[in-house]
Amino acid sequence: MNNKPIQKVIILGGGTAGWLSANHLATKLKPAHQGGVEITVIESPDTPTIGVGEGTVPLMVHTLREFGISETDFITRCDVSFKQGIRFDNWMKPRGEQPHHYYHPFDYPILDDNNAAAWLEQQQKSFSHQVGIQAQLCDAELAPKTICCPEYQGLAAYGYHLDAGKFGALLAEHATEKLGVKRIFAHINEVTLSDDGAIHQLIDARGHAHQGDLYIDCSGFGSRLLGEALHVPFIDKSDVLFVNKALAIQVPYDDPDTLIPSYTKATAQKAGWIWDISLPTRRGVGHVFSDKHMSTDEAHQVLANYLQKPASEVNAREINMPVGYRERFWHKNCVAIGLAQGFVEPLEATGLLVFDATAKLLAHQFPTCTNELEQLSNRFNSYVSGMWESVISFIKLHYAISNRDDSQFWLDNRNPQSWPKQLQENVQHWRTHLPSHYDFPQGFDAFRLENYLYVLYGMDFETHLSGSVFNHSSHNLSGLHRAIAAKANHVRSQLQPNRELLQKIKQNGLAKM
Repeated sequence: MNNKPIQKVIILGGGTAGWLSANHLATKLKPAHQGGVEITVIESPDTPTIGVGEGTVPLMVHTLREFGISETDFITRCDVSFKQGIRFDNWMKPRGEQPHHYYHPFDYPILDDNNAAAWLEQQQKSFSHQVGIQAQLCDAELAPKTICCPEYQGLAAYGYHLDAGKFGALLAEHATEKLGVKRIFAHINEVTLSDDGAIHQLIDARGHAHQGDLYIDCSGFGSRLLGEALHVPFIDKSDVLFVNKALAIQVPYDDPDTLIPSYTKATAQKAGWIWDISLPTRRGVGHVFSDKHMSTDEAHQVLANYLQKPASEVNAREINMPVGYRERFWHKNCVAIGLAQGFVEPLEATGLLVFDATAKLLAHQFPTCTNELEQLSNRFNSYVSGMWESVISFIKLHYAISNRDDSQFWLDNRNPQSWPKQLQENVQHWRTHLPSHYDFPQGFDAFRLENYLYVLYGMDFETHLSGSVFNHSSHNLSGLHRAIAAKANHVRSQLQPNRELLQKIKQNGLAKM
């Protein structure tokens, strides 16, 4: 390939992944009219969206602020509610007569090694309630900010629940109207390759050719460019993560003033789990399950039971979910973002997290000319493969350390032979040592120490420390508990329920930063 500047980018596929990519690139790069890069999104005019409600993590707050999108507009137009974490129900056996639940909130644990060691000895309350304030805010169904907080600022960390279809539309509008991105509606029938095996052109149904210097594959599970045209293999991870199907449905509220939880609810079932996301106008509910452990008819009945409706009234959409990722994510002049890159079940909001993080990485390591493609693709592939392995290990952790034994699904997940090697080593290490930052050397991990602490000790993981390991102090822990309780009471007194704040934002807007 002759060396030439990268001046034209073609993104195949709209949706959340395509328009996140377009916004990241257009925000970071000099536009074409200033001698920079021309960005074009080609999307099919009739591609359906699942549209059941999606969850994000706090990274999305930073992303939208960087794009220059008003948080008020985003909340008003995308059926947004605030999210402060995830509540996990029934991932462990009941504690006596009480069903087990725990939170994975977004605030960082207020804890050091000495206090953690003392906590392991006492364990008077759930871990998330003892090391931060956000679990208490979730219990009280409170929003993370007040109407006086400027856009993208709050009294606690937060992400969002949103309508993915409306979000994609907002991102598309911002990219085209504010950032100069071009938009073409067309079906691509053919992908032609150059002599060196790189992508040459995309031919649409009308016979028009679309040519770029770099192609971004956001075509979904089909992976039209990276998978189909360039034949980059798919690495199947269904031997690690068994959940591979979903039944998804939108559920209207019986009462329009129903309280909106500020967390995603993830309720474990015999062969998977059910997500329950509350938006202002409806809920998005889905049962994700392993079809090797439960039939679709059985899974449909489980969902109906959860919704307390007859199965005949539950018209859920069935979604097949290939579990794994591509062997490479950037090959020659093609980069995959979104489902074309890989997928695992939506536990911990991994989908939008990985889409957002990898699109941002591409924008920050964008090639200026074609002779940089090989070097930058090697870096990108190394970072992103590490991120996918990080995601898979963290998701597996939720199943691996459960004490549930009521179905073959849970027994198979608890079998260490199905765990990634690094997870096996870490779990063994954490049985006698507290998790630490030294256990997470990869710089582009999706989940790190604080995430593992919330899940491990939310699920009653047992770490048996030698008496000589730390000179810990229960007195210091008591002081920490008092400080956290005082902070929680102070913050709670300023906040109001999620729905009340959302209504105020829609009426009055938030102050600009």
